[in-house]
Amino acid sequence: MTGSLHGTRTHSDWRDHAACVGEDPELFFPLSDSAAFAGEESLARALCRRCPVVIACRTWAIDHGEDHGIWGATTAAQRRAIRRAVRETSPPTG
Repeated sequence: MTGSLHGTRTHSDWRDHAACVGEDPELFFPLSDSAAFAGEESLARALCRRCPVVIACRTWAIDHGEDHGIWGATTAAQRRAIRRAVRETSPPTG
């Protein structure tokens, strides 16, 4: 999901090619945690799966600790699990 990341960028990047550009942000970031979000989540993830930049979006969200909404066809819980798995399999630094 591109959210408000466009800001004042002057160069083209993955966000310019995202399938969610122009979509209602509430689809990806609901205003409430109601049960209705499950249906919206399915719609958002389906749109993501057709996106030409789904991997770049998911990677960005994981790398930047994005902990809200749908990014790269993943939920916040899925991204947290991915980050945990990466930490657990990464060799110690230092």
